[in-house]
Amino acid sequence: MKSISFDSTNAICGALFVATGAFFAIQSLGLDLGTAVRMGPGYFPLVLACVLVLLGAIIFIQALRVEGEPIGALAWRGMLFILPAPVFFGLTVRGLGFAPALFFTAFIACFASQKMNVFSAIILSLLLTVFSVAVFSYGLGLPFERFGPWVRF
Repeated sequence: MKSISFDSTNAICGALFVATGAFFAIQSLGLDLGTAVRMGPGYFPLVLACVLVLLGAIIFIQALRVEGEPIGALAWRGMLFILPAPVFFGLTVRGLGFAPALFFTAFIACFASQKMNVFSAIILSLLLTVFSVAVFSYGLGLPFERFGPWVRF
């Protein structure tokens, strides 16, 4: 007799997607849906929730067909540096401005990898900042301060 095996990690993720999508789909039904041509405030959230349910169901069904790998150790270093980086950006972007806040955010996130050294982190952060300022500030013309009041002379 063949033993039943499944990928428990993907099964849990798929079930969470389905549950989250179902929750938001039910919430959006309380809003006016409208039509595809004249969308109401609940139309787009309902469509996104249905897509989330569909993707979650696909992940869940696939998890039942494939044997998963065991869950390894948690990447504490990644969580320690990746999770606070966007919080730092959000707290400092108005005071430092876009360019310095983005540089320091990228610099913090660089150290999620054990292979990163300080010199490489500075170069990578600088290149990301220059590229982002060029694209978002000059290319797209988004109206934000490149340098905020904390760093002005």
